Amino acid sequence: MPEVSDTKAMIADYVEKGFLENIIDMFRHDKRLYPLIGDLMRDERVRVRLGISALVETLAKEDPANIPVSIPGIAALLEDENATVRGDAAYLLGIIGHRDAISSLAAASDDENRSVRELVREAIEEIEGKIV
Repeated sequence: MPEVSDTKAMIADYVEKGFLENIIDMFRHDKRLYPLIGDLMRDERVRVRLGISALVETLAKEDPANIPVSIPGIAALLEDENATVRGDAAYLLGIIGHRDAISSLAAASDDENRSVRELVREAIEEIEGKIV
């Protein structure tokens, strides 16, 4: 596999150019890419972040057994200085819907930003609704 930084840059560039289906296919065939999702959500390009969100939504439906591998990288974003990134992380963790994210979300439930707190609360409710 090429250098991780090269791979992340290539994925972000492809997503920005509208090749999301290619990236989804790439993730379907190489589960080692899942941990890169958190870093990709730090990209300053809105189109990249939106694309990675769509990627997570797709993978959460198609590959629920493997998507939890991305949780640590996404959960780390709950401590990012940018409230938008923190909110996006909470949203993605809710989409993934795995109980492993609850402790990180609970720790972020007192975020200084009201919108982030709301997204964290919604994510926890989403996950708790999936746990049987």
